[in-house]
Amino acid sequence: MKNMEPRLRKFALTAHVTSSVGWLGAVAVSLALAVACLSTRDPELVRAAYLTMKLIGWVVLVPLSLASLLTGLVQSLGTPWGLFRHYWVLVKLLMNLFATLVLLMYMQTLGYLADAAADTTLSSTGLLELRNPSPVIHSAGALLLLIVAVTLSVYKPRGLTRYGRRKQQQETAGSSQ
Repeated sequence: MKNMEPRLRKFALTAHVTSSVGWLGAVAVSLALAVACLSTRDPELVRAAYLTMKLIGWVVLVPLSLASLLTGLVQSLGTPWGLFRHYWVLVKLLMNLFATLVLLMYMQTLGYLADAAADTTLSSTGLLELRNPSPVIHSAGALLLLIVAVTLSVYKPRGLTRYGRRKQQQETAGSSQ
């Protein structure tokens, strides 16, 4: 797929922006829940927050992160930006892969916290002892990473990779013949 037709390119771009912005929004909600969980003295809020974070994780965060990754690949392979031509595209790909892998691994920890919170035999004190800074740290880190990705997308800093420079030279040499 070298260059997509304009309609297909716009559809793919819309899908990518929608999944990426959705992912960013869901991370912001997760951060709000994590902060509420960490700062409350209400054991039922702790229970509700962990159960909600687990649900948001599997139903919203994971699908949107995978959709963002897939649509980003489609965008890069079907447009002149390319996947390996520009550093900003490559950095965004690596950030997306990293964030998605961390999310998938972190879902185990979040699952443990949610399953423990779901235990109705756990006392109020036990629920409060479940409070953990880890969801705040992971959500804040993810939010920062996604904001950097948005910034790269908007500013598109100059800088071709070696591969990009080579392709550009080949295209220039081909067009001058």
